[in-house]
Amino acid sequence: MVEKFLKIALVGNPNSGKSSLFNHFTGLNQKIGNFPGVTVDKKTGSAIISAHVKADIIDLPGTYSLYPKSLDEQVVLDFLNNTIDPSHPDLIIITIDASNLKRNLLLFTQVVDLGFPVILALNMLDVAVKSGIKINVEQLSKELKVPVVPINARNGAGITNLKEIIVQGYAEAQQPFLKATDLAPQVVKELKEKLKLTNDYLALLLAHQYRKNIQSLSVVQKAAIAEINKQYNFQSVVLQIQETTARYEIIETIIKKCVTNLHATTTEKISYKIDRVLTHPIWGYGIFFGVLFVIFQSIFAWAAIPMDWIDGGIALLNATLKDILPISKLTDLLTDGLIAGLGGVLIFIPQIAILFLFIAILEESGYMSRVMFIMDKFMRKFGMNGRSVVPLISGVACAVPAIMATRSIDNWKNRIITIFVTPLMSCSARIPVFTILIALVVPEQKVLGVLNLQGLTLMGLYFLGFAAAVVTGAAMNLILKNKQKSYFIMELPSYKMPRWKNVGLAIVEKVKTFVFEAGKVIVAISIVLWVLASYGPSDSMTQATYSAAEYAEVHGLTATETGNLEASRKLEASYAGHFGKMIEPAIRPLGFDWKIGIALITSFAAREVFIGTMSTIYSVGSDEPNTIREKMKNEIDVTTGKPMYSLALAFSLLIFYVFAMQCMSTVAVVYRETQGWKWPLIQFAYMTLLAYAGSYFTYELLK
Repeated sequence: MVEKFLKIALVGNPNSGKSSLFNHFTGLNQKIGNFPGVTVDKKTGSAIISAHVKADIIDLPGTYSLYPKSLDEQVVLDFLNNTIDPSHPDLIIITIDASNLKRNLLLFTQVVDLGFPVILALNMLDVAVKSGIKINVEQLSKELKVPVVPINARNGAGITNLKEIIVQGYAEAQQPFLKATDLAPQVVKELKEKLKLTNDYLALLLAHQYRKNIQSLSVVQKAAIAEINKQYNFQSVVLQIQETTARYEIIETIIKKCVTNLHATTTEKISYKIDRVLTHPIWGYGIFFGVLFVIFQSIFAWAAIPMDWIDGGIALLNATLKDILPISKLTDLLTDGLIAGLGGVLIFIPQIAILFLFIAILEESGYMSRVMFIMDKFMRKFGMNGRSVVPLISGVACAVPAIMATRSIDNWKNRIITIFVTPLMSCSARIPVFTILIALVVPEQKVLGVLNLQGLTLMGLYFLGFAAAVVTGAAMNLILKNKQKSYFIMELPSYKMPRWKNVGLAIVEKVKTFVFEAGKVIVAISIVLWVLASYGPSDSMTQATYSAAEYAEVHGLTATETGNLEASRKLEASYAGHFGKMIEPAIRPLGFDWKIGIALITSFAAREVFIGTMSTIYSVGSDEPNTIREKMKNEIDVTTGKPMYSLALAFSLLIFYVFAMQCMSTVAVVYRETQGWKWPLIQFAYMTLLAYAGSYFTYELLK
């Protein structure tokens, strides 16, 4: 029976192992929400500490100090000072990177000075040992006056000991490392009385941070803080420097007593040697370009065989079901609607898996941080900075979490520009459209004997999206006049061998999300489309049957040819056909017909729905068990009598999908992140116009 229930918050620097510790504590008992009043993700989970102790674990965003530079970091301060929050912690576990003790202990001393009971989880001791750093854990615990528990958040070592410390009892609030009254005695005294605070350091932090969006402070309280600061000439920047300097002096003293560096200071670390190449102002860009080149070549080269298996399997399944099931509308719905629609997405699982394989390896190895570093100088020319690189690269996977990742950008202008241009990065949902159109018109041949031409084309489309993003960023940088300075400070983590279990889990999770999230939409749309494409006004459908029979009799068509002609004309006479014909005049200048128009509209729900829609439309009324690629390849343009998917049309469609917004989820997340409809509507209109213009000029140039 559970006798004790705790609320435990996990606090730590980025890359300190905090989230891995959270996963070990909670397993699958996790849920994602939002912190009150802000859009920052709140990860919580339940954990069994012992037979008699259970806890709610709150994973706070990573931060370097309690002087926040971004929305994510601000949440930590707001959460810790908001005592009326139901999840206000009874205990804080601070994760520390043992290989970088000095920097990590700054945040630790600040949290302790807020008066919380604290346990120190000393992570990455193995990395410290490899770097020649030896830590006397017992002495460190004595100096810090808190329990210090060595752990390995990667494999879970030490977690049991950590739970035992929680159960046995942990250090209560201790004397502060630094007295806030030594820095601003009058301000601290006045604020404690005015705001009814019991902690000196909290009063000092609020004096520094009250202008920010701290949820626990009312407008009246903020005005009172401003008045007190003005009365005593509170110099925030000067006092922050004094405080940080004083804390590091204390930390230095502690480290000298507890830490021994066995290596000479002149010895270069392996990471430093690698960084001399990977972050080089010339070679760094060349290597990054080479990495991208390998990724896009692999997406075609490695995925070709499994894609053919899946495509052929779907066609065989459809043909088999049509043979064994009775002829009925239900059979048509199952084969021509559901299976045809889902098959158009399942075929792209190998390519999605390969893309996320590379992204997970880049993140796990530590290389992604180097990309941010080398791209910072380049991105500043276009109204962004190094922190914008993570959302832009994440946008290659999905724009929704990528836009949420812009919360780490403290400069308002940089963040708005990054949010605005991120959907121009070609996400994984575009891969189905890109690859099937490329396969239709770009020959599968080698360039220079080794390079795959289709892979080069795909890479070119991704670079086109990136070029559009940076040019758009430059234009917005001129329009948005913001004098706030932007700083980019980050830690380069040491290189690590990727944890292949994590890589595998990331691939499985992303593929599941791609299939099931897209699958829900595709199932719904496929059913609706099948109905709209199978039924229509009775007069129109009857006329379609008569006209097909008359044409067949005059031209001597076979029974199979007559059936296909009738199915084609009935599709055109259906409700879907009427809708497509209605919008066809607007898209004809781009080379698109009414069938493509239907797919354009449905794919606004999600881009990958385009393939499912085309598969459903081309399957309705057809008895041929062809794959979606064969159906699109065999489609004839009725106005020219030539194959529908010519080079001009295929590239017109490709350019449209490079630039078009076409993702309602992205519109929704931009609305949430910008707190209004202004930016999502401007963004949607701009990208739609850009897509239309780009598609039009491409078609005119190539036709």
